[in-house]
Amino acid sequence: MEIFEAWPALLFVATGLIGLIAGSFLNVVAYRVPIMMERAWRSQCDELKSQPFAPPPHVTENGRFDLMWPPSACPGCGTAISPQHNVPVLGFLWLRGRCAKCGFKISPRYPVVEATAAVFGLAVAFVLGPTWHTLAALGFTWTLLALTLIDLDHKLLPDSMTLPLLWAGLLVNALPVGGTPLFAPSLHSAVIGAAAGYLALWTVFHLFKLVTGKEGMGYGDFKLLAAIGAWLGWQLLPLVILVSAVVGSVVGIGMIVFGGRSSQTQIPFGPYLAAAGWIALLWGERLVHWYESFFAR
Repeated sequence: MEIFEAWPALLFVATGLIGLIAGSFLNVVAYRVPIMMERAWRSQCDELKSQPFAPPPHVTENGRFDLMWPPSACPGCGTAISPQHNVPVLGFLWLRGRCAKCGFKISPRYPVVEATAAVFGLAVAFVLGPTWHTLAALGFTWTLLALTLIDLDHKLLPDSMTLPLLWAGLLVNALPVGGTPLFAPSLHSAVIGAAAGYLALWTVFHLFKLVTGKEGMGYGDFKLLAAIGAWLGWQLLPLVILVSAVVGSVVGIGMIVFGGRSSQTQIPFGPYLAAAGWIALLWGERLVHWYESFFAR
């Protein structure tokens, strides 16, 4: 960290470049993890195996498919993307958004995610500076971004990501740097935060189901809020729940009023939890102090 303290600009250059690379990998994670999960489910469930499965061109029924193999390929023709065309953002611009072989139109989502990961990484570096907090917060940030993409696409928050994020939150607060935990006030606060985060949404889920007979959210949301509580401690959970609920309600009402969606349309809650958790990580204490000072007048 000394080199970044001596050369602050180097921190932002390094974070920006790593963010672009991380964004490129997050595209792979968001695309492949749900397919990996479905393949695993199909290998375990005879009922699903009897139904047709149409994998993308570069995915074979029984061949290896994980985050490292096969190499990134065109979703249209299945041709592997060459290294010079796989450079974050620049590769998309170079190809003008189309496959070099078949001309298949590539979604602009890929460079957008890459740039977003870089921008969020730079925001973390700017707020936290050249510290170990930044290194841990980057992992937290990019995991939340990947979970957001998957939930938007599939209304799914994989245990293979939410649970490691939860354990990572407990670990970073159990191994204090400079005598104090990285984010939560104490390890005790992180443990209570994990339990309270899970139980808060679990309680809402069952009360809603008792009243309406319907399920209002998924268990993945419980685990995501538990992970956020493990990172930040229980003290910031009310802020996270409030911000996510308000933003989710506004977006949901807007989709019904202006987007022609039905009130029965399912809206994933994970992205709002992730956004609120990220905001609380960087500015949570300031927002709480502002709120307290505003209403103390």
